[in-house]
Amino acid sequence: MLTYLIRRLFAVAVMLIVVILAVFCIFFLIPKWTGQDPALLFVGKQADAAAIEGVREKLGLGEPILVQVMEFIKGLFVGRTYTGGGDTIECAAPCFGYSFRTQQAVWPILLDRLPVTLTLALGAAFVWLLIGLSVGVLSALKRGTLWDRFAMTVALAGVSLPVYFTGLISLAIFAYQLGWVNNAFTEFGEDPAAWFSGMILPWITLAFLFGAMYARMTRASMLEVMGEDYIRTARAKGLGERAVIGKHAMRSTMTPVLTLLGIDLGALMGGAILTETTFSLPGLGQEVLRAINSKDLPIILAVTLITATAVVVANLFVDLLYAVIDPRVRLT
Repeated sequence: MLTYLIRRLFAVAVMLIVVILAVFCIFFLIPKWTGQDPALLFVGKQADAAAIEGVREKLGLGEPILVQVMEFIKGLFVGRTYTGGGDTIECAAPCFGYSFRTQQAVWPILLDRLPVTLTLALGAAFVWLLIGLSVGVLSALKRGTLWDRFAMTVALAGVSLPVYFTGLISLAIFAYQLGWVNNAFTEFGEDPAAWFSGMILPWITLAFLFGAMYARMTRASMLEVMGEDYIRTARAKGLGERAVIGKHAMRSTMTPVLTLLGIDLGALMGGAILTETTFSLPGLGQEVLRAINSKDLPIILAVTLITATAVVVANLFVDLLYAVIDPRVRLT
């Protein structure tokens, strides 16, 4: 297990380096190759020539590419000092950049919004796993029954309906008409009960989309696994149906579920823009939307890097769970 862990950690370290280099290329090199001025993109088109030149000096765009890359990576781990244009800006680690529009370091802005996105993603993931796995397994075990047809019809609707539609409908019914839940976001420290009431609908709305996909995938995987020889052997040995499903079938069924979970959960760390906008949640998705509208490139760069890193880290945990569920994975 230790050897497997070391191999995976090394692979993650390499992947993180690749991610950082890819993000640097997207935001700094590709604009230059396409004839655009990266300094102009970072400071905005309304800036004067002196401001643009100051940003160019601060970002070190006149330095060799290797120096720029090293400064970019250095800022992520130990911080960075932006010097140029007659002033000096200190950006503490982790320095994801500096917004020249708001005159603020990017990381404190995102750190203030990260807990909302993290709470939304983890809460919704718990709900969609609970619903998706339960519905998928029951549908596979009751294949062809009325329950199976009904569950898969609801799952198809969940996959097809956009989040903003189900979100607005749920708000109109449960928040405005029935008044069962809070329709405004409240900080947990201010009122835990109001916070929970305000997060129920976002969790369920986001989980409805993902839970539908997980239910369909779990059903397909379970149907395939239930036809394997080792399942028939387990039954022939006299094991009860609960043991056959829980100890044998679910192990193989969970493999594709965990794969998809690592990707989905990691991607949601960058913000669920539609869900956060529908329910007015002050998370990363809302901040990204604001940055896109105002063309605040450092915010977009930082969230891109955070999202990519979250996907890589989430897949590391998925790989470790693989080794727990199926010990044969440790040999690969």
